[in-house]
Amino acid sequence: MSDKTELLRVLNQEIVACRKCPRLVKYREKVAGEKRRAFLDWVYWGKPVPGFGDPDAQLLIVGLAPGAHGSNRTGRPFTGDRSGAFLYKALYDAGFANQPTWQRPDDGLQLHNAYVTAAARCAPPGNKPLPTEILNCRDYLRREVDLLRPRAVLALGKIGWDVFLGILRHQGTIAGRVGYRFAHGAEVDFPGAGLRLFGVYHPSQQNTQTGLVTAAMYAKVLRRIHTFLEKEKPEVATETRNIVGPKKIGEVSGISDG
Repeated sequence: MSDKTELLRVLNQEIVACRKCPRLVKYREKVAGEKRRAFLDWVYWGKPVPGFGDPDAQLLIVGLAPGAHGSNRTGRPFTGDRSGAFLYKALYDAGFANQPTWQRPDDGLQLHNAYVTAAARCAPPGNKPLPTEILNCRDYLRREVDLLRPRAVLALGKIGWDVFLGILRHQGTIAGRVGYRFAHGAEVDFPGAGLRLFGVYHPSQQNTQTGLVTAAMYAKVLRRIHTFLEKEKPEVATETRNIVGPKKIGEVSGISDG
């Protein structure tokens, strides 16, 4: 196990144990106790959701927050809801995942050269975390960035975009967020951080069902990311290992098949 893999494992344990936001703790645990009728046979995860993916990833994907009956149930980002169905199929088509399966943490999904995380780690009421709650989570994302040192960051929506810009500002890479406007297909180079930031609309069920987001739109951006990463491609390990959340409810694991 590499030092980076071990540090990510320790960070994920810290994330899972977090209780900084009383409103989110109360809500995530309430949902986990009440459940949705379709998932009555599940033991909900009901805790903060750690990052998932390849510890050697060059692409970091930043979402918004876990879904109440998606990641809050399964314990893996974008797993168990329609957003995940869209995202992981897009990543599979682009070569960043070994399969489009997305329903449960023991489904064999692995990410290749990609790591998925979020601006907020607990399911929020109404899918809307408060600014203070996002701020409480920001240091977890900063530490993931420091450990992974990605060459590309894909923000899924404006909140993910703004939170990442906030990290760059905190690091002194930029003076502020002004001038870095979010849009689907936006790209910004940050030479001081050694990376390029890409933006796409969030793959929420509302966005995909209304046609605001389509598979072709994601495919175009992911092709650009793939092309960007192929330039001056560094040497990579031949074996793909994934940092995951729980292998089963109540357990935090380091390396797994996903």
